[in-house]
Amino acid sequence: MARHDLSAPLILSLGDPAGVGPELIAAAWAAREAEGLPAFAVVGDARCLEQAATTRGIHIVTREIAAAAQASEVFSAALPVIPLLRCAHTPGTPGSAGASAALLSLEEATRLVRENEGSALVTAPVSKHELVQVGFGFPGQTEFLAERCGIAWQETVMMLAGPSLRTVPLTIHCALADVPGKLSAELIVSRAQVTANALQRDFGIPQPRLAIAGLNPHAGENGAFGDEEARIIEPAIKRLLDDGFDVSGPHAADALFAPHKRGSYDAALCMYHDQALVPIKALDFDQGVNCTLGLPIIRTSPDHGTAFDIAGKNIADPGALIAAIRLAGEMAVRRAHG
Repeated sequence: MARHDLSAPLILSLGDPAGVGPELIAAAWAAREAEGLPAFAVVGDARCLEQAATTRGIHIVTREIAAAAQASEVFSAALPVIPLLRCAHTPGTPGSAGASAALLSLEEATRLVRENEGSALVTAPVSKHELVQVGFGFPGQTEFLAERCGIAWQETVMMLAGPSLRTVPLTIHCALADVPGKLSAELIVSRAQVTANALQRDFGIPQPRLAIAGLNPHAGENGAFGDEEARIIEPAIKRLLDDGFDVSGPHAADALFAPHKRGSYDAALCMYHDQALVPIKALDFDQGVNCTLGLPIIRTSPDHGTAFDIAGKNIADPGALIAAIRLAGEMAVRRAHG
């Protein structure tokens, strides 16, 4: 993807400075030519990024810029940084100062993209536990972004995208025992509609094919192992088919992700967290991207956390962040030219 295809740079939030985010951002910029990455700017602390690069044994040049528009001019020679407050960089040692810096970076990065100073938002990993300690009142970054964009978080969809597979968990962070009670035909229909629309608009797939997984083993085996398929999932599929969507299912989840099946759909809608995340992490762990669908802005993130335990040890793989940057740029180009 040519960098001039973007009218504005991507905006990256710093993430928790005690995690792997800063070092992976530095590694991504260092690999910008080899990976063909579009121009991006980081909202945060240049010194933190330079120190993080040093822990990986790489040299980077940073340049503070006054406006996001300047990023494209300097990107080839220096990592553009939109400066906020200085933050201490102690890999593997999270605290309130780092969490505050992460929150300020997320807030400003979101504002820049909402006001069209950036083409898309890429968020580095944060610690929900640490953010709560500094007054963050949201379950996660997705809910924060939805609120800042003026929509209900229930209207957004998490999609995990990798080279081999795209999955959508319909229920996310809840106990497995609570999943059946949270499922409804309305939930499946609304999430499928958002997913199909995003695959068309942002992924360039004219007629998206959605595979919908069953909840129970063997998709219920005709009611032998549960009635959720007949009572909830099949009526949802019928409604989607009646509305002209290309959907199939309910599929037995144990076979849905086999190589010969993955080519038959563009995204798999899964009933719970691990049903969606286990296959994507097994197949594409170092290239998995978390995309938030349904927002008026584009947002991607690497599909991993802060990894405090390996921060600063030159172990973390930048592949998922590089993939998130690349995908955000591709989505921005499609949306701009759509």
